[in-house]
Amino acid sequence: MSSILPTSASLLSKHSSSCARRTIFTSAKAPLVSLKRTMAPALDLGGSSASVSQARLKSTTTTTTGPAGKIEAAQDPMTGESLGSSRPLDASALILERTKSAKKPPPSHELVFGHCFSDHMLTVDWSSSKGWSSPKIQPYGPFTLDPSSVIFHYAPSLFEGMKAYKDVNGEVRLFRPDMNMKRMNTSAERLALPTFSHGDLIKLIATLVDLDSSWIPSEPGHSLYIRPALIGTQAALGVHPTTDARLFVISSPVGPYYKTGFKPVALEADPSKVRAWPGGTGNYKLGGNYAPGIRPQMEAATRGYQQNLWLFGDEHWLTEVGTMNLFVALRQSDGSVELVTPPLNGMILPGVTRDSILGLAREHSSGSTQPLEGVAKELKVSEREINMAEIQKAASEGALLEIFGAGTAAVVSPVDRIGYMGKDVHIPVGPSGAGPIAKAMLERINDIQLGRIEHPWSVRVKDIVDNEV
Repeated sequence: MSSILPTSASLLSKHSSSCARRTIFTSAKAPLVSLKRTMAPALDLGGSSASVSQARLKSTTTTTTGPAGKIEAAQDPMTGESLGSSRPLDASALILERTKSAKKPPPSHELVFGHCFSDHMLTVDWSSSKGWSSPKIQPYGPFTLDPSSVIFHYAPSLFEGMKAYKDVNGEVRLFRPDMNMKRMNTSAERLALPTFSHGDLIKLIATLVDLDSSWIPSEPGHSLYIRPALIGTQAALGVHPTTDARLFVISSPVGPYYKTGFKPVALEADPSKVRAWPGGTGNYKLGGNYAPGIRPQMEAATRGYQQNLWLFGDEHWLTEVGTMNLFVALRQSDGSVELVTPPLNGMILPGVTRDSILGLAREHSSGSTQPLEGVAKELKVSEREINMAEIQKAASEGALLEIFGAGTAAVVSPVDRIGYMGKDVHIPVGPSGAGPIAKAMLERINDIQLGRIEHPWSVRVKDIVDNEV
């Protein structure tokens, strides 16, 4: 989840809304959906068909030669199982089962992030012998897994976070879903999980969102949070490529991240706590990347900080903030402003909001689009390394203008204080609680998401479902 998380460990108990209670009990009564052991091959990331990636095939399979030199089915060298044919993910094979007991969406003021779910979910199984099964949209509810399933032991798990919005005309839109799908496939490749056709999964998600569109709140700042996930499900112990997987998508109505205006956060920068490192998995959206950050956040909270500023190396290079990408605005000696974000060096998640902010900032500085309100025209955009020594120096010279996180949940999250080596570095936030760049980026991205500004990043769900995009 791309957000700076609340510090309370008892969020559900503090927000025991009717929505949260209803979700718990409804799920408990829902019929179980058993996972079938059918999985499919991974795909060429730029392609339109799903087959196990060539790199994975070469490294994990062998083939046998039959009579007259005929090539027979490939085999997994670790299990000896036949990998069989590869059926791609196919949106046209969708099976739709509507719920017979639709729930009433909760009042918007009762919404708690991620605690209430819409009526339906999407599930698709994959097996190395058959490929992807027919996708199914069905009533939301639990599904069963064997206790030996690899997901419980070795964490082959990845996910995405995206949102659907009702625009000014009441039409439903998605924001840059293609980027989420590309990143999801990249994560799948890293975990030797099956990949898929971007277009087919986008269409399946759009169909799910269209079906549950009544769950998208119409109030300003509200949306439907969408969570696609992919897990290994093979019922067998042992560290090897899974022969079974499940892709599923659920959705949850959410309110605005800031209900009463910006609330800047304080960060703790502790060099002894490291989120990611070169050659690791920090640039993939894997489930296993997130749990290790919970304890450091809890410890930071005891010292009065809401989240962690993740550092790396002896020079204490800045990487990310909480579960968000990081931006720093600096005043240069010539009076211009530099907007800095750490480069995609293998330790940084390639965030959709990060990429959007970079694109909008470059358009602003080039004069090719409507200027960002309140942002200096002389804006230099840099993807470069920046360390705490530079932050401290800029703060002491009055050149540190603003720092903010960027992610799907909040879009931007201003920072007003960093605790580092026993001292606090203070960052200006302005009367609104945010600096001018963070404020302008939130407004511009919201305008695009809600269709107030037409932009190719914002895609109508109806157009996807009707095959018009």
